[in-house]
Amino acid sequence: MAEPKKRFFHIIRENYCKGCGICVAYCPKQVLELKSGKVVAARAEVCIGCRMCEYRCPDFAIEVRPLEEKQESERSINHIDLSLPPEAHHG
Repeated sequence: MAEPKKRFFHIIRENYCKGCGICVAYCPKQVLELKSGKVVAARAEVCIGCRMCEYRCPDFAIEVRPLEEKQESERSINHIDLSLPPEAHHG
């Protein structure tokens, strides 16, 4: 029996995104789009979790995580100090 397809979600820090489009260009499944100068996960359901967007973002503005972690991430995202540079949070 086939294993169910793993699903992913995106954490996008709009304060860090400068709309350069690098993440959009590197996404092999065209999940991401630029809207109003910021990246959005327009087709998150087709994301394969390769994290190329995350690896290539020069400003640490995007993260890709398994959908199972979404509830935990939503709680912890509120505790991020946006006054610190983004690289201070990336771990």
